[in-house]
Amino acid sequence: MAGFNPQKFVQEVKTEAARVTWPNRKETQTTTLMVFVMVILASVFLFVADAVMNAIVRTLLGMGA
Repeated sequence: MAGFNPQKFVQEVKTEAARVTWPNRKETQTTTLMVFVMVILASVFLFVADAVMNAIVRTLLGMGA
C-alpha cells in the first residue's frame, strides 16, 4: 500500500459524495410502484408456468389432474 494517503482518500470520497443526486419523493414513489408491479407480474407468470408444468408432468406420469 505504498503511497496511500488517508487524507486524500477522504477528500476524494467527499467530492464524489457531493456529486450524488438523490431521487425526490415522486421519483421514489414511482420507482417503488414499478417494483411492486413487476413483482406481481413475475409472481403471476411463475404461478402459471408452475401450474402448466405440473399438469404436463402429472399427465406424462399418468397421475391425472
